[in-house]
Amino acid sequence: MSIVKMKGIIIAENNMGDFDKMLTMLTPGIGKISCVAKGARRPKSTLLAGTQFLCFAEYVMYKGQENYIINSCDTIEVFYNLRTDLDKLQYAVDITKIIQDVTNENENSYKILQLYLNTLYMLSETKKDPDFIVSIFKIRLLCYLGFKPNVESCTICGNKKNLHYFSIKDNGLKCDECGKLDKSAIKVSDSTAISLKYIVLAPAKRLFSFDLKNDSLKELKLISKIYLNEKLEKEYK
Repeated sequence: MSIVKMKGIIIAENNMGDFDKMLTMLTPGIGKISCVAKGARRPKSTLLAGTQFLCFAEYVMYKGQENYIINSCDTIEVFYNLRTDLDKLQYAVDITKIIQDVTNENENSYKILQLYLNTLYMLSETKKDPDFIVSIFKIRLLCYLGFKPNVESCTICGNKKNLHYFSIKDNGLKCDECGKLDKSAIKVSDSTAISLKYIVLAPAKRLFSFDLKNDSLKELKLISKIYLNEKLEKEYK
């Protein structure tokens, strides 16, 4: 029996038997895995806190025939503020559904996990607009999934000025002349265009370190929603 120790976050939990839990965990090194937490629903179980939805912890477990079996865990973050705010919790549930769809077993998920954790932290611990936070999450996630939009020049002519359209069809910004010819393009302000460039290119630790308001926020929200649905071929909230 091989014992392993790894960090992960619980992205789904289901009751199993009288006191056990079946969990889905996202880990940085081996992606999404299924885990069994025996006795985790007992009131005095040492696994009670660490096997809740959205709990990020370090787990000690071993590989069974079909699933990992959790022996112990050391809780790192439970995102308490999400659990006490139903609106924020709904945003967290919505992005978790996306995470469940785009991750698989036996793949390196470090960047996706880092983005997911940072997004949950921003929802939980800051007063930034949740729509703004989730819009950034969606666009950056698409970059990691191979749908990185061209934000530095027009996707058609290469012009680096007057980039006032975002093309869903051609995956990026377009100049005024090319954008007017694209029926799928969404007209954007300078602020939105600059924000898109920042989201795509910024270091992970600085990703959420700016603000956007009013019409520009509406534009970013619209683009992130349509672009995500188009590329993942699914209608998300």
